[in-house]
Amino acid sequence: MASLTIALDAMGGDFGPCVTVPASLQALDSNPTLSIKLVGLPSEIEPLLKSASSDILSRLEIVPADLVIANDAKPSQAIRNSRGTSMRIALELVKNGSAMACVSAGNTGALMGLAKLTLKPLDGINRPALVSAIPNQQGGATLVLDLGANVECDGDMLVQFAVMGAVMAEEVLQVANPRVALLNIGEEETKGLDNIQAAASILKNIQQINYIGYLEGNDLLTGKTDVLVCDGFVGNVTLKTLEGVIRVFLSLLSSGKRKPTWWMKLFSYWFKKRLSKRFGHLNPDRYNGACLLGLRGTVIKSHGAANQQAFAVAIEQAIQTVERSVPMQIAARLQAVLPKSE
Repeated sequence: MASLTIALDAMGGDFGPCVTVPASLQALDSNPTLSIKLVGLPSEIEPLLKSASSDILSRLEIVPADLVIANDAKPSQAIRNSRGTSMRIALELVKNGSAMACVSAGNTGALMGLAKLTLKPLDGINRPALVSAIPNQQGGATLVLDLGANVECDGDMLVQFAVMGAVMAEEVLQVANPRVALLNIGEEETKGLDNIQAAASILKNIQQINYIGYLEGNDLLTGKTDVLVCDGFVGNVTLKTLEGVIRVFLSLLSSGKRKPTWWMKLFSYWFKKRLSKRFGHLNPDRYNGACLLGLRGTVIKSHGAANQQAFAVAIEQAIQTVERSVPMQIAARLQAVLPKSE
């Protein structure tokens, strides 16, 4: 792709421009074909650009916004009052073709609702789903969806998630014939809620999907599947629990109130280096950025508490999704799969 333009909601997240602007500069510096439209309050963005080179500034544009959607705002109220906000303007840039993707760390519910209203779901998709790639023990990654966009899902929606996840695994992770599983409380066919069993009965009969059955939560990091499907409530709790455990584990490596002796420092350095090499890829900052699949455009939701490095990872996620034409690939697959499954 000769050039690629991404719209960023510069005001979203817990830290706003303090994180989004440096991450944008980092992304522009590492990718000479990238252009970025920073949407937000110019008075807060411009001071953070003083050290940027002329080359980077030539590929960066500030798009003014008057308002910001609060992180704790109710989605319905935020959507009604979204005109002039940085999030809505960023999405509208994708709608009118000025940008190829939108990245935001803002209010998840508002982003989901506004993206659905602005960009519209693909034919055959009831509601978009949030998906992210989680590193596994096999050295690859497992796509998990939904991660919080849809708290309640019927069997048909879970099947749609499976189709979208399979396409993304093929196009972004470059996995041929990806394995697809449903997250459940057991591997036996008789276990699980009605919606999970209904989805399983449909997926078994779709030849284009490599459905392998149920998997439990303890298989999330084992690499037994390439795509793991669940509703948004279960997915969000699963992801947040995983991230919490990993962060506690990493924090233990640097904790300690007593002043260490020289040999303790030496051992600690060696131990941390070994652990970082073995488990560093599990750091949540390295897989930040959940793609909102099922829309007629690319939208990436960054974690609200993301730091500069993590937000830069979300930008890279947007670049890969656009370069692989994931929305178009999903649309084509839906036409081939869902009518037959019905």
